[in-house]
Amino acid sequence: METREKKFNWKQFLRQLSVIAVPVALQNLLTTTGSMIDTMMIAPLGEKVVGAVGLCAQFSSLMFSGYWGFIGGGMLFFSQYWGAKDEKGINRAYGTTLACLMTVALLFASAAAFAPGTVMKVYTDKSVIQEIGVEYLSMIGVSYLATVFTTGMSALLRSTERVKIPLVAAICSVGSNILLNYIFIYGNFGCPAMGVRGAALATSCAGVINAGVTLLLAKRVGYPYLFQFRAHFRWSVPWLKEYFRKCFPILCNEILIGVGNMTINIVLGRQSEQAIAAVAVFRVLEGLVIGFFAGFSNAASVLVGKCVGAGELDTAYQRAKRLVAICGATIFCLAVALIALHKPILTAMSLRGESYQIGVQLLCVYCVVSVLRMGNWIQNDTYRSAGDAAYGTILEIVFMYAMLLPCVCLSGLVWKLPFVVIFICCYIDEPIRFCLMQRHMYSGKWIKPVTELGKAALPEFLESRRRAKAHESI
Repeated sequence: METREKKFNWKQFLRQLSVIAVPVALQNLLTTTGSMIDTMMIAPLGEKVVGAVGLCAQFSSLMFSGYWGFIGGGMLFFSQYWGAKDEKGINRAYGTTLACLMTVALLFASAAAFAPGTVMKVYTDKSVIQEIGVEYLSMIGVSYLATVFTTGMSALLRSTERVKIPLVAAICSVGSNILLNYIFIYGNFGCPAMGVRGAALATSCAGVINAGVTLLLAKRVGYPYLFQFRAHFRWSVPWLKEYFRKCFPILCNEILIGVGNMTINIVLGRQSEQAIAAVAVFRVLEGLVIGFFAGFSNAASVLVGKCVGAGELDTAYQRAKRLVAICGATIFCLAVALIALHKPILTAMSLRGESYQIGVQLLCVYCVVSVLRMGNWIQNDTYRSAGDAAYGTILEIVFMYAMLLPCVCLSGLVWKLPFVVIFICCYIDEPIRFCLMQRHMYSGKWIKPVTELGKAALPEFLESRRRAKAHESI
């Protein structure tokens, strides 16, 4: 094992990491910056509007949980088939993933369009915030189909190392969103002032532009996999069993975690209006951290999954260990930067007085827990891309329902503790899970190939890990 460590090619690894991680991080940063600008542009409408739009974003997050299991499962197959150069496998996996994604999007779009009042009543008991949220949600729901469709295309493009196309599409989307916000919210260039409905309309239009630009650029460069429609739907019963067998743990994880997060948001939505506004702004800033992290997460999925699919299992193992350390250091630096710049940011997003103080407290707590949280996340994504969709899933679900949710509900609804204590309870399980995830990482048992090349190399890799463990115990 010592020899292998010395021979690890850091230069090649960092170059490949930057090629994938930097464009993805920039794309997500653009998207999050767009959300931040959205919040700033609606801030003059008042704290209640900011809080209502933030709660609508939590419904979108629930949809994210509903479809991300299929994205995670799809990327498992995309990256490993890409490593094995299996074009039929890539096409078939994309078609299956896309069908599942659009089914979820249609369900949530229908709920937003036809029952927005019911949705808002779930998330808050404040009638004024409910009314504002209904206006926003009923219009934003139509964008869900375009958003999810684009997410599926981006997952495939990233997994096959075509990361520039989603980045350029995101630039066009964010730019158009800002311009349309200016036009629709306040009634410029002869348009009527639409307020919060204008913000929803702008976001919906930007989602359609994102999807259109992605398709146009992919067609222009001759990218094949998005347009081979017949190959997308050549399914068989054994294939569907294999696909859903791998996706099922990820899907269970995302759905159950989504329900858990919804429960947390219900508790937070029943606190003071100032706390609701502070949380809405915090979620936007948290998106900055997650945006940077997503670059590493996608790089982990591709760099590790590709090696596993090609049968280079020891390289996959060595890469995975280093990705966790690099991600942690980067996320910590970003969190510290947010703390340093908190005053102008929070003020620009209309937080004043008590809501401002709460916002500062939330950022301070998150600066500490974000490294552990993102570390757990990237390890789980790494395990999934290597074929182990169960371990991280089981840990996250067990800790959320056995520890986190009881603590949040008791502190927020029964004991009525200060809001910052309730917020800390939202992350109380992260340190324990991080230790357990690290132990699993070094065992190497998370490498479970789905390709023939990977399966053929597995016995030798497991034997090498057994010998290394025996050597370390001496």
